[in-house]
Amino acid sequence: MYKIFLPLLFSAILSAELINGVSVIVKGDIITLYDVKEEMRVLNANSTIATDSLIRKKLEASEISERKISVTSSDVYDDIKKVAAANKMGIDEFYEAVRNSNGFSSAEFKEKTKEKLLSQKLYSAIAYSSIDTPKEDEIKEYYELHKEDFLHPVAFKTTIYSSQNRDALQKKITSPMYNATDVRVEEQTLAFERISPELAKLLQNTQINSFTPIISEPNGSFVSFYLKEIQNPKETNYEGLKNQIVNLIMERKREQVLSDYFARLRGNAEIQVIREVK
Repeated sequence: MYKIFLPLLFSAILSAELINGVSVIVKGDIITLYDVKEEMRVLNANSTIATDSLIRKKLEASEISERKISVTSSDVYDDIKKVAAANKMGIDEFYEAVRNSNGFSSAEFKEKTKEKLLSQKLYSAIAYSSIDTPKEDEIKEYYELHKEDFLHPVAFKTTIYSSQNRDALQKKITSPMYNATDVRVEEQTLAFERISPELAKLLQNTQINSFTPIISEPNGSFVSFYLKEIQNPKETNYEGLKNQIVNLIMERKREQVLSDYFARLRGNAEIQVIREVK
């Protein structure tokens, strides 16, 4: 009797603990309270925004599966190679720049790239046929309303100092002639569009020929950037920015189509809110 009862009891306790950790169930797929809290941290947003973001991600994953959309390792490598070439870097050099700016290992960055390509394929299937190319007056209007958005630098020419030893790094940037064998030094030109907004802001607020404060990396190392030059755009006039503006308008229209699509999908999907993060 006890041999039957005890496993059932433990099963009930474990089921209760599982349910207590669940926030939302989307088409049978679970979003945990931990997932929501982590998304809040990443987005720096409240629980409502974080939960909505996670629900959409689950719906996107479901659509990708149902539409049998796939991405090969060759697709991922080709995209990374293209981005590296656009930044005038080799693959290994580009991976190192990604690690320094975002803290991603090469494996993590490949996974992020795969997710991006899957989303792009899904978005293409949903949105592209529904969007008209903007006319000249629409492009000019966007330019006039968003001139300030095009004033950011193109890139930052830097020397990157990194180390697992914070004290050694501090000595090195305080006294550049100090021979620190455990401090790595490398030259990098960081494209504005390829670094995090936080790093871009930090570099923009740093004086030329000076160091940024020491930053802690996700992998446990420390880094400081010596800013040598800020490369500003050569063209800021309408004609020089026209193609970029068209892409921005198209992206905005795509996002609107996608938002409408997933709003309808969410309205028809089986979604259970079990517990909200407080």
